[in-house]
Amino acid sequence: MSMRPDWLIVPAVCAPLFAAAPAFAVQYMTTEAAQKLMFPEATAFAAQPVKLDEAQKRMVEKAARVRMRYPEQPVWQAMAGGKPVGWFVLDEVYGKHEFITYAVALDMSGAVRGVEILDYRETHGREVRNPKWRAQFNGKTHGAPLRLDEDIQNISGATLSCKHISEGVRRVLAIHEAALK
Repeated sequence: MSMRPDWLIVPAVCAPLFAAAPAFAVQYMTTEAAQKLMFPEATAFAAQPVKLDEAQKRMVEKAARVRMRYPEQPVWQAMAGGKPVGWFVLDEVYGKHEFITYAVALDMSGAVRGVEILDYRETHGREVRNPKWRAQFNGKTHGAPLRLDEDIQNISGATLSCKHISEGVRRVLAIHEAALK
């Protein structure tokens, strides 16, 4: 008869509990659903990814005061009846530890029409999905400071998510200025 140490039983019993721990990532909507929500009048979305050259990348980083992780940005032009009505820009920023996938809708002049959170992977800070908080960006254009606690209200418990989304929107506005205008 073999004797197994009792301390081996605890990890074996607890392992399934840890494996079934709840995940915090939530997909609130797909890219296509966000496009339809942000441009209800659109009849088509034409993919027009923006690939910034080195000079454009430097201009965007200087204007947005944040670093560009990737030189290519997923962008679609929203069309209604064959005419352009705006831009849909998909982006990601870090919250505290994980990425937040969000979208910015811009009108043809480059003003923010709306911000939507598509995927939120953090354990805290989901309050950035609050429509009232996101509405603070509406109408903002390139050059708007979008500083947390000054131009954009902070949310207690979601400070890094608020800060990074604000920086991301500033970067999207700078990309519009550099490559979509």
